[in-house]
Amino acid sequence: MSATVQPLLDGTFPDPVQQQSADYETWLAAVWPAFIAAAATGRTFTCYEVAHANRLPDPPNRKAHWGRLMTLLRDEGYIRTANWACSDRPTTHHSGVRTWKGTAAARREAAT
Repeated sequence: MSATVQPLLDGTFPDPVQQQSADYETWLAAVWPAFIAAAATGRTFTCYEVAHANRLPDPPNRKAHWGRLMTLLRDEGYIRTANWACSDRPTTHHSGVRTWKGTAAARREAAT
């Protein structure tokens, strides 16, 4: 059973980026392919860049699950730490964030 998106009071529908998934596993399945694709490019990226470019939904727990996703991708061998950068996320006031780079495993995964 899929959830129905309710219109806002003005009749418009919420931006998918602002939507939040109900459970972690569903959210993880939805966002995983976008991060594998980003890793397969071989370019350096931040978590927010990928989420924003692909209009990904927010996880159930925004404070913990984005970081957990990146840890899972790293532990699975798809990404590695690249460096640090200033965040592009509007609410962070350009604070420092980790940057990531894809591995050969990510390129193989994207090719299959």
